[in-house]
Amino acid sequence: MPSDYAPPTDPIHVLYEDHQILVVEKPAGLLSVPGKGDHLADCLIARLAEAWPQVLLVHRLDRDTSGVMVFALTPHAQRHLGAQFEARSTRKTYIAWLAGILEPRKGTVDLPLIVDWPNRPRQMVDPVNGKPAVTDWHVTKTTASETRVRLMPRTGRSHQLRVHMLALGHPILGDPLYAPDTVDAHPRMMLHSEELRLKHPESGEGMSFRAKAPF
Repeated sequence: MPSDYAPPTDPIHVLYEDHQILVVEKPAGLLSVPGKGDHLADCLIARLAEAWPQVLLVHRLDRDTSGVMVFALTPHAQRHLGAQFEARSTRKTYIAWLAGILEPRKGTVDLPLIVDWPNRPRQMVDPVNGKPAVTDWHVTKTTASETRVRLMPRTGRSHQLRVHMLALGHPILGDPLYAPDTVDAHPRMMLHSEELRLKHPESGEGMSFRAKAPF
């Protein structure tokens, strides 16, 4: 993580709150949890804890990814939501802009992933030792040199969407790790968690939370 960490200071947008869960829109450039060192202490869960001291982590988004995140406000909710993520019963939809023209207009990437230890935190495709990782994609728009896609991960591996798109030959624009040559033209990574569907940990009711992509 670069030492010039300068996260945005705008107020966090709350999408939903009750006595069990808290759903917010994470801004790009802000860590979900603290990094190593005092200079990386500022993060989303620390900011939320100022207003909700009982807040508990359920899942993460990469620092440079924006969008919908759910947090638990009770240990029961944390266990229940954690089990949903582990069982892959939650549904996540992301929006991204990719380099080049992705064809065909829809498809699935099924490539196992593992940490690239000499170059961590980078991840890489490893058909032998990697953990299963599956992503569905659907093209929604193209320009002369870029593609806008809806990405629907079936699994939740670290950097999954970023590595899968890179493996297709169409990295996510503005990605400092996997497409550094595109960062100058794109001041942020063009990846946003647009929708999260889950079951409420108390009522079992299906719920859907959305935050429109800012790009």
